[in-house]
Amino acid sequence: MKTIIMAGGMGKRIAQVASDIPKPMIPICGKPILEHQIDCLKKNGLTDLTLVVGHLGKPIKDYFGDGKSFGCEINYFTETHPLGTAGALYRIKDLPEDFILLNGDVIFDIDFSRIIAFHKEKKAWATLAVHPNNHPFDSALVITNSNNQVTGWLNKEDERTYYKNQVNSGVHILSSELIKNCPQEKEKVDLDRDILKPSIQTEKIFAYHTPEYIKDMGTPERFAQVSSDIENGIVHKRNLSEKQKAVFIDRDGTINVFNGLVTKHEDFFLIDGAAQAIKKINSLGFLAIVITNQPVIARGDIDFETLDLIHMKMETELGKQGAYIDDLFYCPHHPDKGFENERPEYKIDCGCRKPKPGMLIKAMEKYNIDPALSYMVGDDKRDTDAGINAGCTPVFLTENPENNTSLLQFLSLLQFADYLYSKNETAL
Repeated sequence: MKTIIMAGGMGKRIAQVASDIPKPMIPICGKPILEHQIDCLKKNGLTDLTLVVGHLGKPIKDYFGDGKSFGCEINYFTETHPLGTAGALYRIKDLPEDFILLNGDVIFDIDFSRIIAFHKEKKAWATLAVHPNNHPFDSALVITNSNNQVTGWLNKEDERTYYKNQVNSGVHILSSELIKNCPQEKEKVDLDRDILKPSIQTEKIFAYHTPEYIKDMGTPERFAQVSSDIENGIVHKRNLSEKQKAVFIDRDGTINVFNGLVTKHEDFFLIDGAAQAIKKINSLGFLAIVITNQPVIARGDIDFETLDLIHMKMETELGKQGAYIDDLFYCPHHPDKGFENERPEYKIDCGCRKPKPGMLIKAMEKYNIDPALSYMVGDDKRDTDAGINAGCTPVFLTENPENNTSLLQFLSLLQFADYLYSKNETAL
């Protein structure tokens, strides 16, 4: 599959790092950002590249040439004047049926075979790689339905209350059909605002959720963070072709204050220190995955939309403190009958309700997680039993630690996160 890289940006926000070269040529850990991208693409067998460069494109052309010395074939499209993030797509000849489109200021290491397969399965006009980050409040957010279809878009300046931490990462697969069906009269075209957002109504725009490493280099602070992550091996080891480590986390009583079943978002409050704990888990490189029984669905106490709103509030409040979860799995079932508004179709003895390990196993399969290197943390015996049944290390949160037990025991999720730090875990 052809890859087009938008490599003409000047990087005004990162000018103090390098102000006289295109942003994709800024060196990081000994080589330009663009070379890191090409290395990952080549590892995935993606060697047919077109670089879109601007008026300062000469350093890029001089460095990479025709690409042969880098194990690929490179062609160039030079913008004589700025065409925006997508204007060049209307001028590049012979666009293939599907192609990868990348921002040239992003460091990533991902298994492209997964997103390509997803794109083809959905017969999408556009597939956006989306992920959570630690600053969703100043990021564009993608809204999706249960089929991963994009249904909405929140720009940075748009008003928002509670939201799923699902950020457009700058990695896309596009179809030439999308370009054909979005004719543009103007020369300068914005990919998000002029093409993708207006195309949501076609129901052919999809989001591929991944916890793999994708981070833009837009500010000096992010530049420093990515440099550290490359040096520590975190970038490569988040590739889903590699075995992952995870901390599976119970919700009620572990992340949020538990005063009975939560049936409305107004009653959901983070435990003090929970966001700090998850932020530490994020920084160690573990996947942070919530695993929660939610019998409120089977009992008829709330509907799925209300439960989603509760979880959006959780992600929003975590994001305000720089923390995020990589995914969430919940069991809507409850085997006991006799509730006034119960929903019979969910009154079953399922394989996902803790202490059964169904949710954990599903997460392990989805993200290539090694259970032997992972933890299940919760405040109930069902949590620890689910961890044991899935092959994870169980962690019990309690104010009254038991004697004569092999379980790891802590007062809180934060104390457990501190324990991981004390072990000097690098997680990846």
